[in-house]
Amino acid sequence: MNFTLGTTVLPLAPNILKSSTQAIEMKSEEFSSWRQFIYDKTGIYFQDNKKYLLESRLLKRINFLNLSTYDEYLKYVKYNSNGRKEETFLYEVITINETFFFRNQPQLDVLVTNIFPEVISIKEKLGKNKIRIWSAASSSGEEAYSIAMVINDLVKPKYPNIEFEIVGTDISQKVIDTAKKGIYKEYSVRNMPSYYFKKYFQQTSEGFVINQALKKNVSFRLLNLNDENEMKQMSNFDVIFCANVLIYFDTNSKVKVVNSLYNALNKSGVLFIGYSETLQNITKSFKVLSFPKTVSYKKE
Repeated sequence: MNFTLGTTVLPLAPNILKSSTQAIEMKSEEFSSWRQFIYDKTGIYFQDNKKYLLESRLLKRINFLNLSTYDEYLKYVKYNSNGRKEETFLYEVITINETFFFRNQPQLDVLVTNIFPEVISIKEKLGKNKIRIWSAASSSGEEAYSIAMVINDLVKPKYPNIEFEIVGTDISQKVIDTAKKGIYKEYSVRNMPSYYFKKYFQQTSEGFVINQALKKNVSFRLLNLNDENEMKQMSNFDVIFCANVLIYFDTNSKVKVVNSLYNALNKSGVLFIGYSETLQNITKSFKVLSFPKTVSYKKE
């Protein structure tokens, strides 16, 4: 995380310079306290063997705030007047936002060829014409925009009367802001089919800018999947993507989040999760739909 304090360079006092680069050891009791706090807030659980990982990530904020210990930082987040604001920075350093466009191509293929035709058929029988898609834990928006591209090119021409709404959410304000801007670096677009890249991006000095017309089909908002009150606001979705999130939760948190996702789906709605994830031993509420290169979960 980079912070710029203007163009004027001021000399740093020796003790400040030292604190900005120092390593601080996390005590066992501090690790336990931090692990519980993060778990209560987000549902993310740091196993004992991940102590080093949590230690290194929190250290970034400790040094930036010029604090001395992990316990001091925890008290800052809990009790300081800026604590609520600091939580947003905390979430940014403890979460991994690894994503890129068309990361899960088989899921997009199944969405277009199998899921949408059935959902649209159900909608038409009910006299409805709107389909809602939720990209949960959408990070900087690549997944949500990838969905918008395939809908725009492969679905809308066949079903011109169907309206699509795509919502992306994440716990990190930083990545939500990036998603709203729609400006990406080469890493994000490296695996894109050339057709979509040429059609939907323009290269500028800032990076690769996504098509403004496409952006209008997608909205983004801050949301904590572990917050039941916030999750109750998410409802009436026909498709939910929640990939590579459950791997960071323990069983109790997985059950809690998956139950909220289930409630957010309409009847016959479909959930996609990550390739390395499973709902086995988490819930029996969904019907498993198996396809050649992926699976999905249907609410019956």
